[in-house]
Amino acid sequence: MADAPSALAASKPGVASAEWLAGGFGGADRLAQLLPAALRGMAAGTAERGGPVPVGGPAAVAAALARGQSSGLARHGVGAEQALEELSALLAAGSADPADPACAAHLHCPPLAVSVAADVVASALNPSMDSWDQAPVASEIEREFTTGLARLCYPDAVRPDAVITSGGTESNLLGLLLARESGVMRPVCGANSHHSVARAAWLLGLPAPVVVPCADDRMVSSGLAEALAPLGAQAVVVATAGTTNTGRIDPLPEIAEICRRTGARLHVDAAYGGLALCSESLRSRVAGLELADSVALDLHKFGWQPVAAGVFAARAETDLQALTVRAEYLNADDDTEAGLPDLLGRSLRTSRRPDAFRMAVTLRALGTSGIGALVERCCANASGVHAMVEDHPALRSWGAPELSTVVFRPVAADELPGLAGDDLVAQVRRTLLEDGTAVIGRGALPTGPDGASQLWLKLTLLHPHTKPADYRTLLDAVATVAVDLRMSVTRESPVAS
Repeated sequence: MADAPSALAASKPGVASAEWLAGGFGGADRLAQLLPAALRGMAAGTAERGGPVPVGGPAAVAAALARGQSSGLARHGVGAEQALEELSALLAAGSADPADPACAAHLHCPPLAVSVAADVVASALNPSMDSWDQAPVASEIEREFTTGLARLCYPDAVRPDAVITSGGTESNLLGLLLARESGVMRPVCGANSHHSVARAAWLLGLPAPVVVPCADDRMVSSGLAEALAPLGAQAVVVATAGTTNTGRIDPLPEIAEICRRTGARLHVDAAYGGLALCSESLRSRVAGLELADSVALDLHKFGWQPVAAGVFAARAETDLQALTVRAEYLNADDDTEAGLPDLLGRSLRTSRRPDAFRMAVTLRALGTSGIGALVERCCANASGVHAMVEDHPALRSWGAPELSTVVFRPVAADELPGLAGDDLVAQVRRTLLEDGTAVIGRGALPTGPDGASQLWLKLTLLHPHTKPADYRTLLDAVATVAVDLRMSVTRESPVAS
């Protein structure tokens, strides 16, 4: 350890604050001087926005940016404090804020303050996770954290393992990649699967996935058995534990048994629902996860981390050997033989941030039981909001939530013929978005005549400190806008009535 700060590490007299380094001796003090400017700007921008999303839609946001003239390249800088305060205010004023209950369209969580604070430290120290000499303790923290998550997914496995990813898309790519490297060449997934599954197959040069039908947005087990009959051990099945549209969970134990009988490999996309494992009361909903060969988890959903915070877990650590690659300057054979850990084979990426650090800090602060309690609150909120939809005369529920997604449709849309009802649903969403009132989601489900696609609205509830009553105003706003739009359609087209 050094006895004293070096002259180069400390702030030199006359060096502009915009040139200060975040790390080294005095780095924490320098950050402490700059962060208040950023936080002042964030507070001012949030107050200016005043709601979950800026008013006026894309055109208004672009106009505000043009008026500010503060984010482009300039010949001369304005200094650190001014740049931080101005652009932080601009970002906050023009952001969709997942900490607002009315911002509930996507699997886009409000991050915990403890995680954001940890991210500041990780960014300042800037470990690069591609070689041990760039990340001595960060790599050990990551290893310990991923080992714990692997054991959470596979409590009875002999040697499970996990690696950090950028999210479910990368994790699903890894699931198909490891299957391909073991000789399995045909993906099979439900009609409810995430779009990243088909994209991963395309990127890897695999055939387009065989699509298994779904009922109630869950994979039909008998349909899977039929699809696997001619494929057997040549197939990798991708099941889903928490669909994007509805939060439904495929029948994992049945799917795992079918895969066992046929010799098919099983990957579960549990990016949404996987952290239900942290809850004693909800864990049974993802029973069968431990039977998969690999699992995708996202802690920027149920986990309350800033994006990105993905994890890929494998029941057998040997599966991850397929990621092994050699680069003499990062993991030379003589270095690994001398005891330096090989990090390059822990990811598809080379340079990558120490994302595991903030996740590890969060789990250290809350424990798995604390995360589980937050998941429980969100799921309980969804049940409560669903009950409010059921009681609302102007709204119709798609079905009871399994996780934290509430799917519903204005009754006014059902009063219009054909696609006009779907058009109204889409207009309701855009109206609320452009008014700055709410950010709500949409999803197409086969609920129309003869299984035709029909458009629904959805609330994905990831705010752990709200109550169902906090969403009553939002439900009323959806109903009011839908009725107004329905009346407008009737006035314009008497046939519609």
